Amino acid sequence: MVTEEIIKSGEMYNSMDAELFELQWECNDLMYEYNSMKPSDREGQQRILKKLLGDMGEGCVIEPPLRANWGKNTHLGNRVYANFNLTLVDDADVYIGDDVMIGPNVTIATAGHPLEAELRKQGMQFNKSVRIGNGVWLGAGVIILPGVTIGENTTIGAGSVVTKDIPANVVAYGNPCRVRKSL
Repeated sequence: MVTEEIIKSGEMYNSMDAELFELQWECNDLMYEYNSMKPSDREGQQRILKKLLGDMGEGCVIEPPLRANWGKNTHLGNRVYANFNLTLVDDADVYIGDDVMIGPNVTIATAGHPLEAELRKQGMQFNKSVRIGNGVWLGAGVIILPGVTIGENTTIGAGSVVTKDIPANVVAYGNPCRVRKSL
């Protein structure tokens, strides 16, 4: 059996483990319930999110639909707002600070696969945590890759692919995402 420690270690493991798929059904059922709720049922949405996510601070809103591999590996600070179609490939931990704004169609990915085709065919995978600091704004369509840290108060422009750490208090955008201006 693949353990949570192995999954979060950054080392390669076989992601095709049958027991992992069984565990993910719990998360999938909660997401189905969440995404099927009436938009006006904010109380019900909060109840499901508190079951689904690892941690969720006060005043958080995630507009449906939401997709997550696990949910439990995502940790939200206070007053996080995520627009629709947030995708969390949260095989490792995703830490999102306070007062973070996330535009529509954002993907935060902790999972990666080896370059060697034979290893991919075997289902091998590795995961690296993502950290997003307080006061960050992620524009529409941003993609954050495994292992990235984004410093506090930084703005990531729409459509950016963040492949490396971005410091605090900057505006960064592009593919690959690069610092364009200090704040």
